[in-house]
Amino acid sequence: MECISDLHLQASHPATFAAWRRYMEALGADALFILGDLFEAWVGDDAAEVAGFERDCAEVLRATARRLPVFFLAGNRDFLVGAGFARATGLTLLADPTVLAFGPRRWLLTHGDALCLADTDYLAFRAQVRDAAWQRAFLAQPLARRQEIARGMRAESEHLKQSGRDYADVDTAAALAWLAAARAEVMVHGHTHKPAEHALDAGHRRIVLSDWDAEGTPPRLEALRLHADGRSQRVALA
Repeated sequence: MECISDLHLQASHPATFAAWRRYMEALGADALFILGDLFEAWVGDDAAEVAGFERDCAEVLRATARRLPVFFLAGNRDFLVGAGFARATGLTLLADPTVLAFGPRRWLLTHGDALCLADTDYLAFRAQVRDAAWQRAFLAQPLARRQEIARGMRAESEHLKQSGRDYADVDTAAALAWLAAARAEVMVHGHTHKPAEHALDAGHRRIVLSDWDAEGTPPRLEALRLHADGRSQRVALA
């Protein structure tokens, strides 16, 4: 089993897309779990129905899903990935969080954004855009308008990033509560772009996935491999 997240695929970053495509074509795992933010922005499944970057991504996913199970758990950038796209590509959509019982362990898989409790502005935004009525209204707009809105949101996000804003991390008490409720020992998540492993207490830990940037210095391209004996292993792809 392998896990990836936070690739933020977009047409303006062709090197990262190419690295992802090579990874998907060569992947020999029993299953792949994509834990959110595969895309920099997803404005609706109809974006993949016309020629362009989204359709290219769909073709990569479809080819991989023919060989092995591919599971997708939405992030804060691609929460509008829906059942239509899943059917077209062969993805299996997962709830956040999801328990994976594999080998001797129960792994709790999540994107991680809902656990960043100190980021109250983001959590308010998250509640708004996850509301079914908001999503229906947004998806009812023409594709071009939705793409325009997404570009504006990306520009605002980039401005905040360049300002040096310190983003909130996962709340330890909340992470432990989720693990206890799931009867799981290890949480695997992305979102924070701070790959590390944290001991939460004597019996629980969380593993943070790496984001991807093929043009970074050094490049950041990594998957997490889960073994049947309960081990986890970071796999550098660059």
